[in-house]
Amino acid sequence: MSHTASGLPTGRGLVYLIVAGVAWGTAGAAASLVYRASDLGPVALSFWRCAAGLALLLAVRPLRSRARPVAQPRRRRALRAGVTGLGLAVFQTAYFAAVSVTGLAVATVVTLGAGPVLIALGARLTLAERLGRGGVVAVLGALAGLGVLALGGGGTTVRPQGVLLALLSAAGYCAMTLLTRRWGRDGEADATGTTAGAFAVTSLCLLPFALAEGLLPHTEEPGRLVLLLGYVAAVPTALAYGLYFAGAAVLRSATVSVIMLLEPVSAAVLAVVLLGEHLTAETLAGTLLMLGSVTGLAVAEARGARRGEEPVTAV
Repeated sequence: MSHTASGLPTGRGLVYLIVAGVAWGTAGAAASLVYRASDLGPVALSFWRCAAGLALLLAVRPLRSRARPVAQPRRRRALRAGVTGLGLAVFQTAYFAAVSVTGLAVATVVTLGAGPVLIALGARLTLAERLGRGGVVAVLGALAGLGVLALGGGGTTVRPQGVLLALLSAAGYCAMTLLTRRWGRDGEADATGTTAGAFAVTSLCLLPFALAEGLLPHTEEPGRLVLLLGYVAAVPTALAYGLYFAGAAVLRSATVSVIMLLEPVSAAVLAVVLLGEHLTAETLAGTLLMLGSVTGLAVAEARGARRGEEPVTAV
């Protein structure tokens, strides 16, 4: 499997993104359990998620490999941390706001549906990355699966303000992904440093809104709440975003966006297995469509890497 400018093999980058997408999908179920156990709001949860994730990254950093991080000027590191953190803050906060305005299904399908389209266009214009016919088919299949998965149950309400917030969230996700990819192509990617810097900036951006919402939760189950918050900070945050930034630096941006659609698939499976929701025909059909698209795009990326092609070439 070929190595990219950042030194990470393409195959390992694919595995990183798959694990990150599945881990992200567990965040929704964990958040639902947090809301049941306390009165913590979504913005406060996002703040604690990023702040605690940052603390975990800083705690384990001395235990990582002794390999030296990529040397970068301090001003450049600060700029990249700030831009990535702002993108992450917009991505998360606008999405939560869209959910509150227009509902979970519409917010999810607009945010995650617009993301691959914006990223594919942005990558073509700014990075000269081409999807090719196979890539286009994979993206369209993934979007169709997402639509069936999120909207198949019916009973949804579409509000223009919520749609605009969801598009803003998708734009934040797009900017974060494209910038990470550009830095990876330049050989200046540092996944741990990028993740830690993004969490620091995002925490600062969310802090005033979390204070207004209520930073400290009230609960009758403090032990359970601490365990849930610890899980949210560790697995779908510190681990998943670290893997995401590492994988996004070495794979085509459109490939990244489609693979990360494993998040709603993982969330749907957990909703059936752990939260007692019924497995519907729409859920099954949407899941199969998305899994097929993700698999096809991942296989195409891996084949290109084995042939020694750069990930920027057409599928």
